[in-house]
Amino acid sequence: MRSEEVDSELFARNRARLAELLGPGSMVVVHANDTMPTNADGVLPFVQNRDLYYLSGVDQEETVVILFPDAEEEKDREILFVRETSEIISIWEGEKLTKEQAVGVSGIKQVNWTNSFEAHFHRLMPQARSVYLATNEHLRAEVVVETRNVRFIRECQARYPLHDYQRLAPVMDRIRVIKDAEEIKQLQRAIDLTEAGFRRVLGFIEPGVGEWEIEAEYLHEFVRNRSRGFAYPPIVGSGKNACVLHYVENNTTCQDGEMVLMDVGAEWANWNADMTRTVPVNGRFTDRQRDVYNSVLRVQRGSTDFLRPGVTQQEWRDHTIELMEAELISLGLISAEEAKGQDPEDRHLVKKYYMHGIGHHLGLDVHDVGNAYEPVKEGMVFTVEPGIYIREENLGVRLEDNVLIGRDGNINLFENFPVEVGEIEEAMNP
Repeated sequence: MRSEEVDSELFARNRARLAELLGPGSMVVVHANDTMPTNADGVLPFVQNRDLYYLSGVDQEETVVILFPDAEEEKDREILFVRETSEIISIWEGEKLTKEQAVGVSGIKQVNWTNSFEAHFHRLMPQARSVYLATNEHLRAEVVVETRNVRFIRECQARYPLHDYQRLAPVMDRIRVIKDAEEIKQLQRAIDLTEAGFRRVLGFIEPGVGEWEIEAEYLHEFVRNRSRGFAYPPIVGSGKNACVLHYVENNTTCQDGEMVLMDVGAEWANWNADMTRTVPVNGRFTDRQRDVYNSVLRVQRGSTDFLRPGVTQQEWRDHTIELMEAELISLGLISAEEAKGQDPEDRHLVKKYYMHGIGHHLGLDVHDVGNAYEPVKEGMVFTVEPGIYIREENLGVRLEDNVLIGRDGNINLFENFPVEVGEIEEAMNP
């Protein structure tokens, strides 16, 4: 891994939290993701299965974890399997983790080579009552490629048909959604890198700059600080492009008088920041741009204040829409009379200018795991990202921060970012 090593105690605590939620005689098996092909002999950069990383800290292909808290022998209660390095692998790909290194990374004392997994698993299965297997159950997931975990589920159930099989995903969601202090530390590193990139581009943006050049400035700042790069495909949209929610072409030249929306985040040790900022290309807000920008900022702050333990996520969304409706009226985009005539369940006039959700869980995944119907709890991290998109004016503004839910108050992990109109203008015109 390019970033600094994460304290293995985090992964030990994660395994202990999972063990507390398992029934008697339960075994957990999680496989690494595959290395995915592109074309010819090309492959995509490897992305680890987040549950496996959360439980082991190992960011390497062909890794397997077995957790069996009630195993008859203590050595079988946590077993890690890693890929053995051969001479060919060391020449073409580089050295893989040694067993000693894998112990240090994970805190798991029993480490074996991956090619011995089948023998160990077959030996342990007679002891197990239930087997928890990993699937991707994220509500937004579109699973069109068969994963290593899915293949294992099919093979396992065919070979051992009489075992009780359980879904690991709901249990992992429960523990991953509440962030450990060490996780917050790593997430803050990703956010700090994102701040450095944002401050860099504030001094770079001017009329005539390409959206792709802004993207390159972020990437340079992230990678030179040992990040692997973007947490997700960056959105850099100027003018009318800012009104396209998932605009990723980033191929237009920024023009004088336009705003440029940047939805960008840095990766750090597999944790991800998620920022959106919108700034004037020429460094000075017009009156209209300022008004729209400040409306979005007020909605964001009001929405963040409402996001407290015990609030349901539906209540949070409904409250944000109410705040947005008032701002759209003040901007003259809809009238108070029109607003009264809306279906309160639909609010179609509001959705014309604000058509997406207010935020999502954040962590090892950008759209992190978590139950959308679960009330907000202390220790969760959410994005808060309202926006106003006025297509007839080629003007789109979105602001997004990452917020840790605290007991006595929320903590904005973006507190050091310039966000007020005056702060933005000062940073762009030193």
